[in-house]
Amino acid sequence: MTTAKHIWLHALLVAIAFATSACSSTAPDKRVLQYLNDKGFGNRYTGNAEDQNYVTIGDTIQISDAFNAEINQTVRIEVDGTVVLNEIGEVHVAGQTRAELEAFLTQKYAPYFAQLKLEVRIQTAGKVYYIFGEVAGQGRKQFPGDLTVFDAVMDANPDPQTANLARTRVIRADPRDPLVIPVNISAMLDGNGDSTDNIQLRERDIIYVPPTMIAEFGYFLADLMFPITNVLRNIASSIWIINGGGFGGRGFRNNNNNQNGFF
Repeated sequence: MTTAKHIWLHALLVAIAFATSACSSTAPDKRVLQYLNDKGFGNRYTGNAEDQNYVTIGDTIQISDAFNAEINQTVRIEVDGTVVLNEIGEVHVAGQTRAELEAFLTQKYAPYFAQLKLEVRIQTAGKVYYIFGEVAGQGRKQFPGDLTVFDAVMDANPDPQTANLARTRVIRADPRDPLVIPVNISAMLDGNGDSTDNIQLRERDIIYVPPTMIAEFGYFLADLMFPITNVLRNIASSIWIINGGGFGGRGFRNNNNNQNGFF
């Protein structure tokens, strides 16, 4: 009886240890959580450029003042989000909107000038969106603003044979609150002109145009047959090289004896 209890207790301890290790292995590492981006999809400086533009790394700002010409300059945002300005030196400006920049720089310049009327213009360079799937022009695209999902998909040249436009998706990736928006582009093209789903894109949106069921089945068969076709292709290539690059090698072997390549 004692032996049975001992075995049962040992098994229970092993099970508890296994469960504890399993839980600890699935729990996210604190260091990983520390470095996770919790402000959006891949950008340090967030905002909605469609509502109010903001400066980010790579953008250029043009500063002018009605009373002090020495303030006037055009500078590019450095990789650390800073710019070096006349009179005041290095300041951090990335992430600020035009109105915020004007107020911020007015405050910085106030100790040096008695009268100020600053104006800031933003020249955007670094805002992008992405499109993937059954389109010819995949990948990263410059985000010009005032862009609909219909415009973006049409600009990328969807494949008329394989693109399932009725199941297009706009993905707004985020580590905390991701959003996937289904878009029926076919409804805008099939005659009724329903543009309900024709949403305005935002910076860093991801558009995915999936394949049709027939195209997906075709891709499945191609993947299934790839090992066989790849082997056959390699065998055919090897035979071609061994035979001298001709059909049966006749032309290669008999070139010295007969210009026509016959025995």
